[in-house]
Order: sequence, then structure tokens, then C-alpha cells
Amino acid sequence: MSVVWEGKQGTRHLLMGNDAFARGIIEAGAAVAAGYPGTPSSEIIENLAQASKATNMYVEWSVNEKVAMEVAAAASFAGLRSAAIMKQVGVNVASDFMLHLSESGTRGGMVLISCEDPGALSSGNEGESRPFAKMFEIPLLEPGDFQEAKEITGWAFELSEKIRNLVMIRSVTRLSHASGNVTLGALPQVRPQAQFKHRGFFLDPDTGPVMTFPVEYKHQLMQQKLKQAVELFEDCPFNRYEGPDRPKVLIVTSSACYLYSKEAIQLLGAGDRVGLLKLGTTWPLPPKFMETHLSRSKVIFTVEEVLPFLEDNVKIMAADLAERIGVKKFHGRADGTLPTVNELNPDLVAAGLAKILGVPYQAVDPEYARQALECAFFGAPHRELAFCPGCPHRASFWSIHSALEMDGRDGFVCGDIGCYSMAFLPTGFSTLKTGHAMGSGTGIASGFGKLGRFGLDQPVLSVCGDSTFFHAAMPALVNAVHNQSDITIVVLDNSGTAMTGFQPHPGLTVDAAGDQVPALNIADVARAMGARVELSDPFDIDTTRHKLLGLLRKGGVNVLILKQICALSPEKKGRKLFAVTLDEAVCSGENCGCNKLCTRVFKCPGLKWDAEKKSAHLDEVICSGCGVCASICPSGAITKKEAA
Repeated sequence: MSVVWEGKQGTRHLLMGNDAFARGIIEAGAAVAAGYPGTPSSEIIENLAQASKATNMYVEWSVNEKVAMEVAAAASFAGLRSAAIMKQVGVNVASDFMLHLSESGTRGGMVLISCEDPGALSSGNEGESRPFAKMFEIPLLEPGDFQEAKEITGWAFELSEKIRNLVMIRSVTRLSHASGNVTLGALPQVRPQAQFKHRGFFLDPDTGPVMTFPVEYKHQLMQQKLKQAVELFEDCPFNRYEGPDRPKVLIVTSSACYLYSKEAIQLLGAGDRVGLLKLGTTWPLPPKFMETHLSRSKVIFTVEEVLPFLEDNVKIMAADLAERIGVKKFHGRADGTLPTVNELNPDLVAAGLAKILGVPYQAVDPEYARQALECAFFGAPHRELAFCPGCPHRASFWSIHSALEMDGRDGFVCGDIGCYSMAFLPTGFSTLKTGHAMGSGTGIASGFGKLGRFGLDQPVLSVCGDSTFFHAAMPALVNAVHNQSDITIVVLDNSGTAMTGFQPHPGLTVDAAGDQVPALNIADVARAMGARVELSDPFDIDTTRHKLLGLLRKGGVNVLILKQICALSPEKKGRKLFAVTLDEAVCSGENCGCNKLCTRVFKCPGLKWDAEKKSAHLDEVICSGCGVCASICPSGAITKKEAA
């Protein structure tokens, strides 16, 4: 039994924030949910997928975030409630359709949940999606704790149906991945029937065609919807004030920063001097509500992550209300009271608040901090970031790096987003030379591949994962073929969206709910587009290097698919391809011409240098049995045979 979809009304459970969001979607009676995997949002769709049969919900991992939003919008147009789920950079991908959707409007309640990662704990950046809500003129909600994560989700669906438009909810890592007590509500008993009404009057939002033009009429209607949302925000149950009537400092905050601020006030014992204005509706700000509470204090301290989005909007509103509330002194990220980057915590908020109040505050004893730092850097063994033991990417980049060196024309590789992004580092032999968004490696390579007319004579490669191929690399491949670019694309096919938890993609035979679906063959797709295609097993070092060298010497668009399942995948975990042995008596180590090649350069965590024995050592506990080390050992000390 899972509490998320089977827990009874009124029972109280410890839920992760993403579990609470999923429960809120289920309690709201949503019929469709779609998303693309990415930390810290993945668990929402995973929960809903597991619940899909019990709740009669359709749930999918879409090919990318734009398509996820389009799938959810179709349900809304047919009168059903739907949700689109994505990480912060997913909103960037979805923004093209999102701009049109906000103007065309919705029918059934539709909610977008964007889970962001302040501090880039598991992301390539700490980008923000909140400005999209302002740009596209849709309401933005931010729950302040785990109970609110569930409650505000249900309220968002109601709000969406009242204003007939998309509503955006923003979460952050410390809310999505932390846990708190949540009291469950009732599960829906009735499922609405889908019907897309399209025969009505041209401009009828309920029965006519759904479209984004004529611009003037639709834009005015969108702004009217936003004004309606503002009116509802004035009495929103997720906006509240805590503290004295006339505080010396008023903290304005939202999301997980509400919890940080609450703790900071307690740490300083400042409850009698500091007021806490917690906002659940952060765009647009409700003017009457804000006037009431901004009037309480002359000093405003805005606590948020990461950009001063809320702070700037509060300042603008305070300027508009200046005649009635007076001139204010503002503190926050903009004036340096809080750091301008990275996530916050109670100590950082307390330090900023103490500075404003003019009171001493020391988060950590200096001697304790010194000793902790000393232990972190000198007490623990040093370990570089590395691919996992048996990771096919290590083998792939070994072959790519070797082939480029043997080719001798200073070729380079345009990188992408995934586990393989670590190939900028020694674990991937410092092979990657550019790295941006999903699919950008192939797009950038496509551009490099047209610079021959300007004298560029270096071989150009790109790498992308199998999930990324379907997500964003396919259009770049089309572009390269159509424009006759000279590039080689290496698809690192490890049979799943490995970086975020092995979620399925269109190249696999199962969907989000585990049902059988037809798989798209990457090689067939690439050939159909007009590319020259080769396949290889990255664990077969010699064959892979030979094929890659051949492709580098051919013009046009070449695709090399390196297919080997991820070492940590559920299907492979615990199973070894080869029984690998290392004869320490044969290993020459420092006396060999390789000079510890296996541990100094190849650096698989399953191989370690024994300084006393002057030999490499095989850690059989973590060795996955890929056998690649046997292929690169020049002394023959490492051998492999088929696993029993």
C-alpha cells in the first residue's frame, strides 16, 4: 500500500514534499499528468504513475517538457483537470507553448508545478522559472510547508477553473525532497468525461476553437483573468501574518524560506520585534493585503531564493502605495544582506536579520568551524568525482579520447547534459569541450561543422544520451543533415534516463506505468533522417575505436551509437558480464611503461593502487565485471572470462 494514493482521509503521515504534491493532484481529481524527469521533480510523476491504475489517471513521461505541457493542455481543453510537472530548466523548454497557452486559456483546471534547485545541488545551474509567470501573465503560487504543498495544489486547480487559465506552482529542492507531517484529504469519487467542444462561436472560450489570436482580444482577456486572480488572492488562505502589530522589522517571504525565517526569528529570540509575512501567492501580489501588512513596519526584509524576484515586486508595490504606507527601508539579496547566489538556510537568514537588528549572532563557534573544515579536507580520504564502476561512459570516452589522439587533427567533442557531463573531468579524460542545455552539444556541433569554409579543419563530434536524443537532439540532427554539416554524433545509449532514476523514454518498451509500448529505434530514426549510422558496444574498446576513426575520416553527418546498459540499472545491478581477476605478481605498476595506467589514467573506482605491494588491486566488492580494464592493461595482469 502507498499512503500517497491509498491513505484515508484525516490520517496523518510523514510525506516528502513531492509526495504531498502528488497526493494533492490525486485529491483534486486530475485525470492526466505529464512531465519529463529531472531532479528535484521526478518523484511527483513517479508517484502518479504508480497510482495511475488505482486512480484511473493517465500519466506519462513525455519526450520533453514542451510536449508534456501540450499533452496536459489537451486534457484541459477536453474539460479534464491536468498537471504538467518539470524541473526549473524544463520551463524554459516548455515556454514556447506556454506563451500561447496563457493567451488561449484553459477549460478544465490545469496546473504547472516547477521544482527548482537553488544552489544547483543536482543541476547545471540554479535558474529560476518565476519570471515566466510574470512574463506570461499567469498566477504564481508557492507553498510554505508540506501540508501546504498538498493543499495549495488543490486550490490551484480551483483557481485555474475560475480564471480559465494555467496556474503555476513553484517548489524548491528543500521542499520537494524534505519531509513533513501531512494530514490527508478525501479522494475523488467521480471521474468527469472528456469532451472537446469546438463547434461554437469563433471567440467562445467554452465551445469554440482554442487558439491564441486575435491578439488584442485574447491579450485583454488574459489580463482580465489575471486581475480576477488578484482579487481572489486578497483573501487567500495561504497568505498570512505572524508577529507583533508594529514590528521593528517585517520579513516578507515564501516557499521553504518561510521555514528558514521562522527558525531564524526563534534563534535570535526576536519574536517580539520581528513580523513574518508569509506569501503563498507571489505573483501578482494582492495590493490591499500587501498595504495592510507593509504598513506595519518601516523596515522590510525579503527572504527568497534565488533572484530578488519577490523583493523587486514588493519594492514596486511599496512605491505605488508610498502615499499611504510611507517610505520603507529594504533589505534582502539586492543590498547584500543575504548572499546573491546559492540556497539559503536558517543561519544565513538569522545572520542577515541580526545585522538589520544590530544584535550579535554567531552561527557556528569559530573553533568548531575550523576543526570541521580540517576534518573535511584532511581527515577524509580524497576522492575525485568519477563515473561509477563499470559505467559504459568511461569506456566510451576512453575510445573517443583515444580516437581523437590517433586521428591527430586536434578534434574536439561538444558536450551535453547528463551523467556524461562529468567527461569534462579526468574521469572522462577531459574529453568534453562545450556543455550547455540538453541537445545543445549536437546543435553547437552542427554549427562548428559548417566552418570548413573559414578554415576549420578539426574533426567535430558531439555526445548525447539516449533520452536526450529524443528530448532535444533530434531537431539538431535534422538541422545538421539538411545543412550538410560535417559532424560525428555519438549517442551514449545506456537504456534509460539514468541520471534521474531510470525513467523510461521512447527508445524503451515500457511506459511510465510499466505497460508495454512500441520502442523507437535510434539507429532507424537517424538513418531515416539521412545520417550514416554505426553501432558498437563501448566495452569492446578496439572495435569502438576502429569504427570511430573510420567515421572521423568521412564527411557529412555520422552517428555512432554506443549501446550498453547502465551499471546501476535495475536490470543489470548485481549481475556481472565477466569475472575479472588481477594478478598482482604480473602487475608491473610503476616499473611498467604504462606507469599505473589503470589507476592513474583509467581511474575506475574498482581499481586501486596498493603503495605497499607496488601493485594495482581489484576491489571485487564494487567491480561490476565490465572487463574494460582487461582490454587496456598492457602487461596482461588483468584478465577476464565470461561470468558463470
